[in-house]
Amino acid sequence: MNPSLANFMLARTPKKILHPTPTMTTELRLNTGNSIPALGLGTWQSAPGEVKKAVIHAIEAGYRHIDCAFCYQNEDEVGEALQDVLSRGIVKREELFITSKLWCTFHTRVDEGLQKSLDLLKLDYLDLYLMHWPVPMNPNGNHPLFPKLADGSRDIDHSTNHVETWLRLEKLAQAPKSKVKAIGVANYSVKYLEKLLAKATVVPAVNQIENHPYLPQQEVVDFCNEKGIHVTAYSPFGSTGSPMFKEEGVVEVANKHNVGPGTVLLSYHLARNSSVLAKSVTPSRIDENRKLIALDDSDVEKLEGIHKAKGLTRFVYPPFGVNCGFPDKPDGIDLSG
Repeated sequence: MNPSLANFMLARTPKKILHPTPTMTTELRLNTGNSIPALGLGTWQSAPGEVKKAVIHAIEAGYRHIDCAFCYQNEDEVGEALQDVLSRGIVKREELFITSKLWCTFHTRVDEGLQKSLDLLKLDYLDLYLMHWPVPMNPNGNHPLFPKLADGSRDIDHSTNHVETWLRLEKLAQAPKSKVKAIGVANYSVKYLEKLLAKATVVPAVNQIENHPYLPQQEVVDFCNEKGIHVTAYSPFGSTGSPMFKEEGVVEVANKHNVGPGTVLLSYHLARNSSVLAKSVTPSRIDENRKLIALDDSDVEKLEGIHKAKGLTRFVYPPFGVNCGFPDKPDGIDLSG
């Protein structure tokens, strides 16, 4: 097409076509051919007695993507919630997208790890199963989740590695009656992905990473896009007490669209073709998080400029303390690649 004609047509194409308004159930294609809903409910740090009600409310409110993990130690309540909505006909199982994660002490026991989550969730299969971290830990240590050595450092299993774990997950996914529709990773840097892909026969469907305007991890996102690996963002609002809701660029975009900062921070990921997890147990907040908007190029540019002034220049691995009680600086663990 003639470039001048193309520019003429683009200039007169309605914004709603160039930038369609996303919804919580907008389907984003995975390399498996299946799709993942744009917005998911995160269940990390959802306390006992709260997470069941939160999941039920979310599904009744239209959420179809629920993110879980064995390490969160609340999959039993999530399972009760899923059985509640399924038994009442609120939703069919095939309409839900359920993710869980293989914990570090199960790297040599992937079948067992999967089955434990399935039993707790009361499900026959998962839509996505992720390696939670690329760090195998002693399956026979002094704690089922966080084994330590006598000096207090983490009890790492040096007899295996994350690449071998991935090959075990591949066999799990390729089994004749597989109980997982897709496999992926979480908290992977580019260097770790490069090491994995050098041996893998199955490209991860997803890499779930911490992602927000303070920490866009553009190198990781670009690498995943190049390799056909979908990115799911967790902690989209930043850490607890993060000032991002008052960040000038976020507020400017929010005022422009007459929405709250939370809507902007969630919609940022959809503009990057990533899905995003919003964690809450408060019904009003769960409802509020459903509101998504289409950001234009200038909005994204403004948001992506924030980290250059106030954010991190790289993902300082590990933010291992972010998930499941790991200390901020776990001894003997190097996840920088």
